[in-house]
Amino acid sequence: MNKEEIGSILEKQRNFLASGTTLDIDYRIGILKKLRSLILSHEEELIEALGRDFHKPRFEVLGTESRFVIAELNLMIRNVRRWSRKKKVRTSIANFPAGSYVMPQPYGQVLILSPWNYPFHLAMMPVMSALAAGNCVVLKISQKVPETGKVIAKITGKFPRELIAMIDGDHSLTAYLLDHSFDYIFFTGSTDVGKIVMTKAARNLTPLTLELGGKNPCVVAADAKLNYAARRIAMGKFINAGQTCIAPDYLLVDDKIRERFLELLKAEIRKFYGSDPENSTDYCRMINAAKAGKMESYIKNAKIISGGKTDTVNCYVEPTLITGVTPDDPVMKEEIFGPVLPVISYSDFSEVYSIIARNPKSLAAYIFTTNRKLAREFLAKTQSGSAAVNDTIMQIASPHLPFGGIGPSGIGRYHGKKSFETFSNMKSVMVKSNLVDIPVRYPPYTALKEKLLKLLLK
Repeated sequence: MNKEEIGSILEKQRNFLASGTTLDIDYRIGILKKLRSLILSHEEELIEALGRDFHKPRFEVLGTESRFVIAELNLMIRNVRRWSRKKKVRTSIANFPAGSYVMPQPYGQVLILSPWNYPFHLAMMPVMSALAAGNCVVLKISQKVPETGKVIAKITGKFPRELIAMIDGDHSLTAYLLDHSFDYIFFTGSTDVGKIVMTKAARNLTPLTLELGGKNPCVVAADAKLNYAARRIAMGKFINAGQTCIAPDYLLVDDKIRERFLELLKAEIRKFYGSDPENSTDYCRMINAAKAGKMESYIKNAKIISGGKTDTVNCYVEPTLITGVTPDDPVMKEEIFGPVLPVISYSDFSEVYSIIARNPKSLAAYIFTTNRKLAREFLAKTQSGSAAVNDTIMQIASPHLPFGGIGPSGIGRYHGKKSFETFSNMKSVMVKSNLVDIPVRYPPYTALKEKLLKLLLK
């Protein structure tokens, strides 16, 4: 697709928005239902495509991609009519007599830039949310998942381009799109690219959501239920071969239970993927050889507790536990985004906070403990976009929990109702009565008016 063709699509979308078609709630619901039907009819193709792109297991495609999206779609279809209604709010006495309400209104033309790690989920979730709110969408997906991209193109191709336009091309087209004046931008990806997107958006004062990442700490306290902790950490870390923005990035384990816990963790990894995960149909691959090579560089500079086998040509990295890392090692300064898990011991819980504070605010934080007071303290003393006590990554599966980062890990929230609100301008409206016009606010100002003003603004 060339820039001239993109320019034509963008212009057609503007004209389509001006027609007011997307303001019709029945139209929006029809679009969402059609999208649901198309996803279900292409689900097997999607499973095969993700298998070819990076060996993604069928169960993970269903649980983290297609059916995850379907569940959110069903929620939107059931609720979008109610969410779209104006909501009455109280009117201050200073504005009496009047009525006030908040009116959801589409932003207009939305640009969605999606990543490769959950390519269907992280493209379709914002797309359907933007459509539910009455916007038109321009979608640019990662070129690292060409097979999945073909399936997404089939699905989006069933809609008029004036409503959804999927742009296929290299990074130069992304740069071209970012120079265009959109009404909203939604980006999921790395912090470094997020900075570029935010800089581009600032030139046009375009509002945006950034879903980024970070080094998510995971703490195992001495009083944790260790068998559950081992199982839930292994799942959260090694699903999608660790290529998950909210995966535990490093483990902080109390000295007193370290050896026992690590044996349990290694046992869970074997249960999940067998003695040789390379032969497991349930274990994903790295997206490309370069990413596998990055994991290899982390492993060779550390002491291996478990795993460590790599085959960069075939993008394979075994689930690996390492220790002996220092704060200055690259593995402790960068988001790992792969199946390598550093393990750090602590003897006093105050050490946990000092280690976490070395890195910017993360997208997620986890603690395993049966001590409710300690859990509350941890949640209060650490800053992250989301958190979970006695589990990992599953907070993302609740549509009732707005998902997003803080600071370097992201800006904005979505999922469930929050997705609809993210892509809506929540317009504040006041309707003044003409029955009476109280003269307090008008000149000339007098001492009596000043007294009344103070009473009104208490």
